[in-house]
Amino acid sequence: MFGTAWRMSMALPGRADRRRMSRACVGMVAYLCANAALALDLRQAYEAAVERDANIRASRAGAQAERERLPQAQAQRLPNVSFNAGRNYNDLTATTNTILGNSVSQHHNYYSSNVGLSVRQPIYRPYISALVDQAEAQVESANASLEKDEQSLVVRVGEAYFDALLARDQLRLIAAQKTNYETQVMAARKSFAGGTGTRTDIDEAQSRLDMTRAQELEVLQNLDFTRRRLEAMVAIPLGNLATLDIQRFRAEPPAPTSMDEWQTMAEAASPELRALRAQIEVARAEIDKAKAGHKPTLDAVAQWSRTNSDSVTAINTRYDQKLIGLQLSVPLYSGGYVSSQVRQAVASHERAREGLEATRLDLGVRVHKEFRGMTEGVARIAALEQAVRSAEAALTSSRMSQAAGVRTTLDVLNAEQQLTLTRRDLAQARYLYLLSRLRLQSLAGMDRLVSIGQANTALTTPSP
Repeated sequence: MFGTAWRMSMALPGRADRRRMSRACVGMVAYLCANAALALDLRQAYEAAVERDANIRASRAGAQAERERLPQAQAQRLPNVSFNAGRNYNDLTATTNTILGNSVSQHHNYYSSNVGLSVRQPIYRPYISALVDQAEAQVESANASLEKDEQSLVVRVGEAYFDALLARDQLRLIAAQKTNYETQVMAARKSFAGGTGTRTDIDEAQSRLDMTRAQELEVLQNLDFTRRRLEAMVAIPLGNLATLDIQRFRAEPPAPTSMDEWQTMAEAASPELRALRAQIEVARAEIDKAKAGHKPTLDAVAQWSRTNSDSVTAINTRYDQKLIGLQLSVPLYSGGYVSSQVRQAVASHERAREGLEATRLDLGVRVHKEFRGMTEGVARIAALEQAVRSAEAALTSSRMSQAAGVRTTLDVLNAEQQLTLTRRDLAQARYLYLLSRLRLQSLAGMDRLVSIGQANTALTTPSP
């Protein structure tokens, strides 16, 4: 009876219980959705980083802050209108000494007030013209710097993604190597127990196995680090990553095939150089601003004011004043301050020019490096693919020779280690090739989605 009653009470919950259960289910679903790990390929990782990467969000905010310099500068060309008003209560005691030495005091209590409206319109101010030109250059520099950061995001995501894939490949290779060494240890012990092996074979196989276990811990730590670095960019928990598809991967020379053409493309489209060219314009406008300190300024001024009892001699008197005219200001001497500002601005302009030239030369070096990384990567990948086939054949031969008594356990262990190292170098060379292509295209200012899409075609579809 107790069991039946319990089942009935569970089958027919009350309305309050149903509401609590509903809220609990909704909360659990929201928690699972918020914490669900997602399977990503390179393109999806990049798109997530574009929206969520903190560095890019900071760059966008910084660019927006710099863009506000232009309306601030342009606002100084417009009229400046101000209104002021005041009302005061005055308690005045006036004491006057007479010729006879007597003093006469007068006491007044009164209110005074003032109201004023003024308008000032700049007519000729060279400083403001230079300030607007400088603000336009600063906005251009900010936009170019933001584009540079967005281009570098392609490389940062690619580096983090391929580092995570390489760490996973290394873990897989270490695991396979550990399995082989475990098999070698068991075979060596069995041969030693049967009287056909030696203790040296066991020690050598055990030594390699212990070293592999230590390497496995290091690779596991590196795998965790690379995944966390990628998670910091995409700001979502990571599930499986799309791996490199060997069948679809193609290592091809860069197109165009001339390094000079890539150099020309980079100098023409590099957002980094564009930002520095804008900085030169900023420095040139700073010279004009400094020189404006030697020039006169001319403003149109209009003013209306009303005062009541504005002084002790005008109690209970109201003044209405209207004024319109021009105001000219001519600087005569400032102790050499303006001349020093001009010299400082000229030196800053020269520094900006030399900085542009240094960056242009450095850009050429980086383009050359990544171009060589692609061209030499093609040859290196082909050589390592052949090396893997040779290492596999050598391992097979060593095992057969060991079974025939010609080779020792050490020879087989060395062959297995050589095969693992060659496979690791091949995987690393493929990822370096893909990274070199991303970096080269980024330096040349190519479309970001196109660059990511080309690299993504070499990956498999991520499994959930």
